[in-house]
Amino acid sequence: MNVPIIYEDDWLLVVDKPAGLLTIPTPRKESRTLTSILNEDLAKRGELYRLHPCHRLDRETSGLIIYAKGKSIQKKMMDEFKYKRVKKTYIAFVQGILPKNQAEIEMSIDDQNAITEYKVVQRRKDFTVVKVIPLTGRRNQIRIHFKNIGHPLVGETKFAFRKDYRLKAKRTCLHAQSLEFTHPITKNIVRIDSGLPKDLEGFLKTHTNI
Repeated sequence: MNVPIIYEDDWLLVVDKPAGLLTIPTPRKESRTLTSILNEDLAKRGELYRLHPCHRLDRETSGLIIYAKGKSIQKKMMDEFKYKRVKKTYIAFVQGILPKNQAEIEMSIDDQNAITEYKVVQRRKDFTVVKVIPLTGRRNQIRIHFKNIGHPLVGETKFAFRKDYRLKAKRTCLHAQSLEFTHPITKNIVRIDSGLPKDLEGFLKTHTNI
């Protein structure tokens, strides 16, 4: 599988994960994941280090994931996430028309505080394109928050019933578009962006305002 490399240095690798691929195995112990694919490629090239994910994306979510070249760097980068020093921005397509141009969703998830900011990018006939910034990092936070305000993500099947919505998609329309963080070694500010994948671009082209 062709996994685009968006950024690389001596310590970190950032790739653009395709939709439909797990970051790491679930308890079902799937053998083919993004991490296994990347490390198999390293082994074929004779590299001695291994890549370790510093965070995760859902199987259906596409976009940017940071990998560390070694366990010690992984811990340093995961601390950046732990202390909320990594800014993550997503693009999502949500069902229906959001009335506010920008807002903050604050609803607890599993009894933990969870906050999501969003800004409307474009309103289409049956859905809204939004830029989303999760201020906390709860599991499935974006998907749960938009479902709870009555606008689940287009293609959502876990937290909403597909039959309840006329607009369909082959997967959850969520893409991790950009990352900004202080490099744990060089201390430089790193900003990385990823364009929409072809399937989401195609969805926009076939679902116009008409």
